[in-house]
Amino acid sequence: MEAKLSLKKAAEAAIDPSLRPKGFDEFIGQRRTLERLRVMTGAARQRGESLRHVLLSGPPGLGKTTLAMILGREMGTQTRITSGPVIEKAGDLAGLLTSLESGNVLFIDEIHRLPRAVEEYLYSAMEDFCIDILIDQGPQARSIRLDLPRFTLVGATTRTGLLTPPLRSRFTLQTRLGYYEVGDLTQIVRRSARLLPVEIDQASAEEIARRSRGTPRIANNLLGFVRDYCQQRENPSIVVTLTREALELLEIDASGLDEMDKQILNCLAENYNGGPVGIGTLAAAIGEDRHTLEEVHEPYLVQEGYLQRTPQGRLLSAKAWEKLGLEPLSRSSTQSEIHF
Repeated sequence: MEAKLSLKKAAEAAIDPSLRPKGFDEFIGQRRTLERLRVMTGAARQRGESLRHVLLSGPPGLGKTTLAMILGREMGTQTRITSGPVIEKAGDLAGLLTSLESGNVLFIDEIHRLPRAVEEYLYSAMEDFCIDILIDQGPQARSIRLDLPRFTLVGATTRTGLLTPPLRSRFTLQTRLGYYEVGDLTQIVRRSARLLPVEIDQASAEEIARRSRGTPRIANNLLGFVRDYCQQRENPSIVVTLTREALELLEIDASGLDEMDKQILNCLAENYNGGPVGIGTLAAAIGEDRHTLEEVHEPYLVQEGYLQRTPQGRLLSAKAWEKLGLEPLSRSSTQSEIHF
């Protein structure tokens, strides 16, 4: 019995990697970025050269890691994956770089979190394909230059503004990934369902896509939960009635708003007359971390037009009042009420 359970867990753990597209032809959405990457990889292959450095930016879950892995496959080489917080000192970076082979792709996720001292070693590595390592200390200190194979650095960041200009300027291509349209997400859901495999009707795929906040990772997570829900209801395929029930159980409405999103909007409306409210005050009022509000919830609420970021603080839009089923208050009566 234990052996069967362990095999099941191993199969479940392998689901997510199996859903990743393996090449450009399988990747759905981000057409402009794909076109740019196709041009770069095609030209590099024709010249027999390594791909030049690429910076991918955008919110989490849009496919930055997947694209880095695709770049390695398209170039017929290996992709080494790491992240900025893992590389704590220059020696860690030197070990990574010296272990690369010619043409390899080095993918650094959250590259903006690299320590500044480590980041400076990347300058010469990216431009001249060499690094200078300091040996010993004091009067015996000496510098040794290590030559590196020609490699491709693919950096990913959710916060481009935190990258220093010297590092950012060394990337030949800087491209941003945006949120996905419902049509593209519907295709992604149907593709993932085929790979799982589970049957899904068009209405269910569209329902999941609409509630996925424009993010493929969320769409695949919701698909996994809906599949489990249908299985527990002894239904072998995913149908729209059970899909809606499953998503209601997760408290995700038809607009993609979850419980915390609605709590933010309700708090602004009921406690602060729609704002403006400082982010620190809002975080304390709903008992959530400020960073979580800014990085997880606010981007979608702002993008969809429910929330406005103003110099005075967060402010509910007319669309948010309509969503809550309330009448917006006159701004003239609350204009001077700023909550910090």
